[in-house]
Amino acid sequence: MEGGVNVADKAEFKECLRLTWTQPYILQLVLSAGIGGLLFGYDTGVISGALLYIRDDFAAVEKSTVLRETIVSMAVAGAIVGAAFGGWMNDKFGRRPSIIIADALFFAGALIMAFSPTPTVIIVGRVFVGLGVGMASMTAPLYISEASPARIRGALVSTNGLLITGGQFLAYLINLAFTKVPGTWRWMLGIAGLPALVQFILMLMLPESPRWLYRKGRKEEASEILRKIYPANEVEQEIDAMRQSVEEEVLLEGSIGEHGLIGKLRKALGSKVVRRGLLAGVVVQVAQQFVGINTVMYYSPTIVQLAGFASNNTAMALSLITSGLNAAGSVVSMFFVDRAGRRRLMLVSLVGIVVWLAVLGGTFLGAAHHAPPVSDRETRLLANQTRTCPEFNPGVTWSCVNCLKAASTCGFCAHQGDKLLPGACLALNDASRRACRAEQRELYTEGCPNNFGWLALIGLGAYIVSYSPGMGTVPWIVNSEIYPLRFRGVCGGVAAVANWVSNLIVTQTFLSLTKALGTSATFFLFCGVSFLALVVVFFTVPETKGLQFEEVERMLERKDYKPWKRYQGVSDVDPAKNSEVGLTAP
Repeated sequence: MEGGVNVADKAEFKECLRLTWTQPYILQLVLSAGIGGLLFGYDTGVISGALLYIRDDFAAVEKSTVLRETIVSMAVAGAIVGAAFGGWMNDKFGRRPSIIIADALFFAGALIMAFSPTPTVIIVGRVFVGLGVGMASMTAPLYISEASPARIRGALVSTNGLLITGGQFLAYLINLAFTKVPGTWRWMLGIAGLPALVQFILMLMLPESPRWLYRKGRKEEASEILRKIYPANEVEQEIDAMRQSVEEEVLLEGSIGEHGLIGKLRKALGSKVVRRGLLAGVVVQVAQQFVGINTVMYYSPTIVQLAGFASNNTAMALSLITSGLNAAGSVVSMFFVDRAGRRRLMLVSLVGIVVWLAVLGGTFLGAAHHAPPVSDRETRLLANQTRTCPEFNPGVTWSCVNCLKAASTCGFCAHQGDKLLPGACLALNDASRRACRAEQRELYTEGCPNNFGWLALIGLGAYIVSYSPGMGTVPWIVNSEIYPLRFRGVCGGVAAVANWVSNLIVTQTFLSLTKALGTSATFFLFCGVSFLALVVVFFTVPETKGLQFEEVERMLERKDYKPWKRYQGVSDVDPAKNSEVGLTAP
């Protein structure tokens, strides 16, 4: 998903546990700021379940896939604006006020959604939440990294990444808990306001980032905060280190010679090194979204229903599996990314993604071919209690698939004894739901009853297992390593915007694609895009494992640069300089 990742090794995690035990103030800082990551993950996960019940409550949402997509994607659109605006706020007003404002926006959005009388008001609430998510997604990791001791910084920032996936899993649990409560989706969406309120209160009691204070000339305040973070014998050393780091940062900014965003970007693109790095960075960010991950995270219960599980409760319970696997994959990535390498991990991940998307496409194709037929007798049996689907003509052979594709929005009421036997095609409304359930039948509105559902769930789980440790986290690591230091901010921003925009495109089109092309064709489409991503990543993204920032820069400026070639160390990066460093090329 979205968010920066700092790689931390096993020793760093051990040191992290020791230091947070002896210096609890560090833990207070990190967990307070880390609630932003939890909110980020919660919002990603909660809408997937809430959408099922919003659809049941509003006929307009039931009938319009575009409206459902808009409810989901407006948070992503808000996040794009929030991230851009948040960057300016971070520099102008500080990290702490930015997090506080993000919490206020998130809290307001949660309340608006909880009391929404119409789908339009839900969309307004989603925009507010998106603005808060966008600001928090870039501010929380920044605050944590700047308020953390250097030797455990990677571990603490990684904790923020874990809280994101943990928030997604928590959202599925809360969705499941509120399925039997009156107002279902209102509770699901509204309860997100509580952690936002908690973080708002905690941040009022916490200090500003010491690094930001130092840059603004408030050196004594910065020193006072560092004295709370570090043991007394390390404080002066850390103050001096921060002074040197800030001075170097100011010099680097001065070396660019441009102050506006456009000017910095123009200067960056004038460098061959930056162009090569930016190509790799943007490619992996766009690929991360176009392989279809957020179709799973935002629409997971809907996909489960497309696989043939009609019940909302069952769909959300089974979606817990995908969320849990995603969280586990994030942990696995921390331990393998430095062993396997960034490039290899992404390529292996993409191979798995292509294979399992093909399996999912084939599974949905088989399910569609074996969908139970519509019976005129079964339909007439229920016609006294409700209205039949207007497009259904008894003289024409229809299956469940034809019923669900009807323009007037219809549902398939399965056979009472065996769901694979012929069933009824009814106009989708409250009366048809009551009539179908009164006969102890299941009403299918997204996918058809079939025997392939469990294979689809296995394919979905395997897809997540393939995605999460590789394409889930590595693109952010690549983007933290591949740009020259002086252009890292502007290039990282361009790549992050590419990620958010790709996310918006995928989120806003998935349901429309399933309606226009069919579920199997949609997954085959994502499979083809993923294969294209595999090829493009192979030819554009180099390996940065084990290279210092300077070595990455030298690698990108070589005349014989080939992304698929492995460069090891300074000597291999620039053979002409071997005599200067006393090394020989291997």
